[in-house]
Amino acid sequence: MAQVLPVEITEELKQSFINYAMSVIVDRALPDVRDGLKPVQRRILFGAYQEGVLPNRKHVKSAKIVGEVMGKYHPHGDAAIYDALVRMAQPWNLRYPLIDGQGNFGSIDGDPPAAQRYTEARLSPIGAEMLLDIDKDTVDFRPNYDGSLKEPEVLPAAIPNLLVNGASGIAVGMATSLPPHNLSEVVDALVAMIENPAITLEEVMRHLPGPDFPTGGKLSKKGIKEAYATGRGSLKVRAKVRVEEKGQRPVLVVTEIPYQVNKASLIAQIAALVKAKKIEDIVGLRDESDRQGLRIAIELKRGANPQVVLNQLYKHTALQTSFTVNLLAIVDGEPKVLSLLDLMRHYLDHRKEVVRRRSLFELRKAEERAHVLEGLLIALDHIDEVIALIRGSEDAPKARIALMERFGLSEAQAQAILDMRLQRLVALEREKLLEEYRGLMEEIARLKAILEDEARLLAEVKADLLRVKEKYGDARRTLITEFEETFNPEDLIEDEPMVITLTAQGFLKRLPLESYRAQGRGGKGLLAGRTKEEDEATHVFVADAHDDLLLFTNRGRVYRLKVYELPEMGRQARGVHVKSLLPLAEDEEVAALLSVRGLDQEGYLVFATERGLVKRTALKEYQNLGQAGLIAIRLQEGDRLVGVALSDPEDEAILATQEGQAIRFPLEEVRATGRDTQGVIGVRFKKPEDRVVSLVVVKPGEMVDLLSVSTRGYGKRTPLSEYPLQGRGGMGVITYAVSTKVGRLAALLKVRGGEDLLVLSRRGLAIRTPVAEIRQYSRATAGVRVMNLPEDDEVASAFVVEEEK
Repeated sequence: MAQVLPVEITEELKQSFINYAMSVIVDRALPDVRDGLKPVQRRILFGAYQEGVLPNRKHVKSAKIVGEVMGKYHPHGDAAIYDALVRMAQPWNLRYPLIDGQGNFGSIDGDPPAAQRYTEARLSPIGAEMLLDIDKDTVDFRPNYDGSLKEPEVLPAAIPNLLVNGASGIAVGMATSLPPHNLSEVVDALVAMIENPAITLEEVMRHLPGPDFPTGGKLSKKGIKEAYATGRGSLKVRAKVRVEEKGQRPVLVVTEIPYQVNKASLIAQIAALVKAKKIEDIVGLRDESDRQGLRIAIELKRGANPQVVLNQLYKHTALQTSFTVNLLAIVDGEPKVLSLLDLMRHYLDHRKEVVRRRSLFELRKAEERAHVLEGLLIALDHIDEVIALIRGSEDAPKARIALMERFGLSEAQAQAILDMRLQRLVALEREKLLEEYRGLMEEIARLKAILEDEARLLAEVKADLLRVKEKYGDARRTLITEFEETFNPEDLIEDEPMVITLTAQGFLKRLPLESYRAQGRGGKGLLAGRTKEEDEATHVFVADAHDDLLLFTNRGRVYRLKVYELPEMGRQARGVHVKSLLPLAEDEEVAALLSVRGLDQEGYLVFATERGLVKRTALKEYQNLGQAGLIAIRLQEGDRLVGVALSDPEDEAILATQEGQAIRFPLEEVRATGRDTQGVIGVRFKKPEDRVVSLVVVKPGEMVDLLSVSTRGYGKRTPLSEYPLQGRGGMGVITYAVSTKVGRLAALLKVRGGEDLLVLSRRGLAIRTPVAEIRQYSRATAGVRVMNLPEDDEVASAFVVEEEK
C-alpha cells in the first residue's frame, strides 16, 4: 500500500521550482558556450546528420526530421522542434543559417511557415561544419531520454556559432541575448588571440569592431566596447535609408531594417503615425520589396525636408531600435555572464579539446593500420614460408597461431595476412604497401607532435579556423558608424558643397553643387528650379553642408540654420518656405545670406544696403544667436540689405550699383559698431533711382579680377588694379557700360581665374561656366554673352564656385 508523507508546501514549492528553473536554464533556453546551441537545436542538427540529410543529399520532408528528433532525442512537442528548425533556416534571423530549407519557411513580414508536412530541409554546409569530426570521438556522448540511444553533449563546432549567429532565449529569472557577428572578423579575432593569448579587448576590436546583423542596417559605435567588456549593454541599430526623387517629391527609400524588426509591422507603424498626423509630410507608403531585396518607399510632400521626416521616423518607429546585449551562456553546466574575451577563450578551449581528441583518434587508427602493414610486409618478405605454413595448417585458427609463433606477429597482423588476396603478392603491391607505411609513419609523427606540443595543437586550431573563413567568409552587412540616440544629422550627411536657392516668395532649398555641370560660355543653362507663377529666384549661394547659414531679413534681424537643415531637393523642385524653418514675422523676409564656419572666430561682418549704407560689426557679437534670432542692423524705412561679407580690419570694400558705378575704399574708414546700429554712407548715386547690387571685400594689393554680370546675361573680367582706392562716400568710377541690349549690372564678383561662375535666372535657369572662358575687358565696357536668356527672363543672382582642390 502506498505511503503518503506530509510535507511543508512552501519547502516543496521552493525545491520544485528550483528544479524546474534549472531544467529550463540548462536544458531548454540557454546556449552552451562551446557550440552556441540550445539542446533542441543540437538535437535537430544531430538527428539530421544521423539520418544522412547532408548538404550533398536531396531535401527531405521537415516532418521526417522532426519525427526522428522527437522520437529519439527530444521528448517534447513537435511544434517546438519545428519552430526551432524553421528559425535555423531563416536568413533574416540567423547570420549563417544551419538548415537549408526548401518551401515556405516564413518571411521577414512575420508570415508563418507552411506546415512541416509541406516543407523540406537538409543541413546547410555551415550546419554540417558544426558536426564535422563528430565520428572521431571528439565529444562526449550521453544516453538519450530513455537510455536506448546516445546523443552528443556538445557538437565539435568547427564554426564559432555562438559568436557568428548569436543567441536569444528567456529562461527563469534570466535571459540571454547575444548579437551575431561576421565570420571573417570573428576568425581574425580568434587567430589574433591564438597568436597573443594576452590580447586586450581594444586589440580584439581592431579585428572584430562590432556585431554584424543578417538584415544589415547601421549600428552605433556607442556602447559596443562596454557591452563586450562587461557582457551587458544596449546598442542602437538604424535602418539604411537613402533619399530619391519622384517627380518633384522626395522619397525616403528604406533598403535595410534593424535586426528582428518585422517589416509588415514597421510599415503599419508608419501608416498609423501618418493617420494620427504625428508625421504630416508623408503622402505615400509602399512596400516595393522583391527578389532583389527589401525596399520600402516613403513618399513625401513637395518641399518637405527629408532629414526632418527621417528624424521623426527614427524617433517614433522601429527604423531605430535598441538591441539589448546580455552575453549569458552555459559554462560547465551553470549560467554565466561572460565578456567577449571570455566567449572567445571558451570556444578556443573547446576547439583545442576537439582537435586533441581528433588527433588522438586519428593517431590510434594510424598506429593500428601501421601495425597491420608491418605484419603484411613481414609476410611478403617471407612469402614462400608463409604460404607453406598456411598450407600445412589444418584450419585458419591454427594457421593464425602458427604465423604468430613463427614471425612474432600479433593476432591482428596474422589475421590480416590470412585475409590478404593473392594479387597483393606481386612486387608492385609490395611497393604500394611500403609507400602507405611510410606515409602513415609521417602522419603518426605529425599527430604525436600535435598531442605533445601546445603550439602545434594551436596551429591546427588556427588552420581549421582559416579554412572555415576561406570557405564561408563574406563581407560585413551592418555599417558601424557614430550617431547619438537622438538624431544627429552631421553623423549622416556628407560635408559637401551645396547650392542654396531662395526665391522672391521665400522658398528655400539646397542641392549638391555637382548637380550643376559646367557648360560653355553663352549656353542656355539648365532648369535650376521650378518656380510658381510670378515667383522668381533672388539668391543663389554656395556653402558646405556643415556650415552655419546666416539669414538676414528685411527687418535687420539675423537667424541661423545649419546648411544641412535646409531641404535637399532636385534642380526642378520648388523648395520649402522659409517661414516653416524660421520664426519670421508676417511681413518679414530674407534679404541676404552668408555662410560661416562657426561664430566664435575672429573677424567682422560687413553690411551693405541698397541705398549705399555700409556697417561693420565684430562676428563674435553674434555668438549667442539662438532660434529667435538677433538684431543684426538697424535699417532705414524703405532700405534693404543687399550683401553681407566676412572681413579683416585691413581689408577693402567695393560697392557696385545697378547703373554700373563702383567705389573702392578701405574698411578702416568704417568704424566698428554694435549690432543695433545703422551704418554710414559708403557710396553716393549719380541718379536718384540707382541702387547698390553687390558688396565685394578684397585684400590690399590682391591680384584678382572683378567679374561683372549684367541682367541680360553679359559678363566680363576687369583687373582690380583698374579700380582706384578712394575715400568712403564718393560716387566711384564706372565699372560696367549699361545699355538696353546688355541690361543693368546684376552682380560684381571677385575671381582669380580658376573658378566657375554660377548664374541663376529669375525663371529658374542656371548655368555654370569656367571663369577663364570669360575675357578681360576694361571698366567701361559690356563684355561678352555668358548666358543666353529668353526675352522675359533676366539674371537674378551670380556666384563664384571655388576650384576643387
